[in-house]
Amino acid sequence: MIATRLAVFGTLAAALLASSTASAQVSDDIVKIGVLTDMNGPASTPTGQGSVTAAQMAVDDFGGKVLGKPISVIVGDHQLKPDIGATIARRWYDVDQVDLIVDVPVSAVGLAVQNIANEKKKLFITHSTGATDFHGKFCSPYAMQWVFDTRALAVGTAQEVVKRGGDSWFFITDDYAFGHSLEKDASAIVTKNGGKVLGAVRPPFATPDLSSFILQAQASKAKIIGIAGGPPNNTNEIKTAAEFGVFAGGQQMAALLALITDVHSIGLSAAQGLLLTTSFYWDMDDKTREWSKRYFAKVNRMPTMWQAGVYSSVTAYLNAIKDSGTDDPLKVAAKMREKPVEDFFARNGKLREDNLMVHDLWLVQVKTPAESKYPWDYYKILAKISGEDAFGPPDLACSMVKK
Repeated sequence: MIATRLAVFGTLAAALLASSTASAQVSDDIVKIGVLTDMNGPASTPTGQGSVTAAQMAVDDFGGKVLGKPISVIVGDHQLKPDIGATIARRWYDVDQVDLIVDVPVSAVGLAVQNIANEKKKLFITHSTGATDFHGKFCSPYAMQWVFDTRALAVGTAQEVVKRGGDSWFFITDDYAFGHSLEKDASAIVTKNGGKVLGAVRPPFATPDLSSFILQAQASKAKIIGIAGGPPNNTNEIKTAAEFGVFAGGQQMAALLALITDVHSIGLSAAQGLLLTTSFYWDMDDKTREWSKRYFAKVNRMPTMWQAGVYSSVTAYLNAIKDSGTDDPLKVAAKMREKPVEDFFARNGKLREDNLMVHDLWLVQVKTPAESKYPWDYYKILAKISGEDAFGPPDLACSMVKK
């Protein structure tokens, strides 16, 4: 009888173990995350190796395994070229069995990678691309946008600045899709809130001499000069404006996209007074400081919002695999939408039905050299902007949004 009972118990235990194993499924017995980024070009400082480090920190903090299977991080350099990004993404998904691609600066490359993710039915989370089309007309169950979009930055900066009396604007806009989108969104917010747009100039990407554009903005007498673009133009425009006495003359500059590494590169003497919106600031509270100091010890500079967002999303992804018992892309994405995102990076975060992660943002002003008390002490927080206000409602052009 004892032998019979033992046999029964053994059979039950084996069945339970088999059931547990069957329910916890990881393809190829490894979870592979690819950081596809710019390793040497103009986006390499705010993304690049820093994004790789952030992803690896998330994996290490998670314990290096999920559902008993190892987690691997690989790296690719798309050189800011959509064709190279798409080629790497295709190889990663097809040959290297990558489960998730993250980062991917510049929207043209991001949209190319998103097309491959849709085709291969694999996951992609973008952090350093802001085109609203990601969660609008090109939205996808396989692609998520985690850190920002152009509307959120435009609303965050333009709305709050107009509220503070900055009611006349002149834009210096990068002459490509991203810059035009920033100017369009910000202009709509300025006029909606009772302000006026006095004009705009549109330098090409990576223009070596921006003097004439700055002089036109200065001559407009607008209270606010809006910088609608990213590096390298944005940093060069701020430096040139300081040289031409724009700040000293009473005008302010509002950057619709500027990162803490940009401010570090420019220096407080030139950047002081600059207004901008960010999803993350390393020195905001104990949680942001604890993680950022660990990151600094590895990279020797403080993280951008994009790099902090990589850590946040990779952690959320791994937790979703753990909770769902599988790395099946759609099941993992559904699980990620179930839980709020509340970590050192995001406040009041939620991955919406359109796969946009909505969270609070912050309007900040760059400190003067006298106000800065220690290295990387660069921002004064002026206002919190709720995620609902900044990102707005889901775009009905997204097929995933309930009509």
